Amino acid sequence: MPKVVSRSAVSSSTDAKPTASAAAALRVYYCICGEFILVVEKSLAALPRRRTDGAYIIRCKENETGKAVVFKLNASSSAAPVLVERSGAYERQYRISCPRCNLFVGYQSTPWPVKSGPYLYILKGALTHAQGQVPKDAFEGLEESNDAA
Repeated sequence: MPKVVSRSAVSSSTDAKPTASAAAALRVYYCICGEFILVVEKSLAALPRRRTDGAYIIRCKENETGKAVVFKLNASSSAAPVLVERSGAYERQYRISCPRCNLFVGYQSTPWPVKSGPYLYILKGALTHAQGQVPKDAFEGLEESNDAA
């Protein structure tokens, strides 16, 4: 066996300023089944929400109102769009689901690939930051709809 010699020095300091890469930590989100779905540069709570359904808005393309959000999505999409009626108009949704359990986790207004449209929408309560735990807002509004039925 050859002898391995290393002359590298390792140093660290508690007084050192954090670097830009250390400050820009990525957030990882999982499906309820535990499958990794999303890595994003911002917390979902810090993203804007849609008024119609409360979905989180991830900007895919840069425009005059703001920069694109950096993210990686691990999901499968539906080939056919779903039409959703919203206040007298119809919205076309290309739905995105978990590759393991097929839970509907988000949608976009354009066909696959993911970053082809201006925005990606992640449903409220669909993803959790702790693997294997149900998000706190997963069942919000469910009691109200059960009472109405």
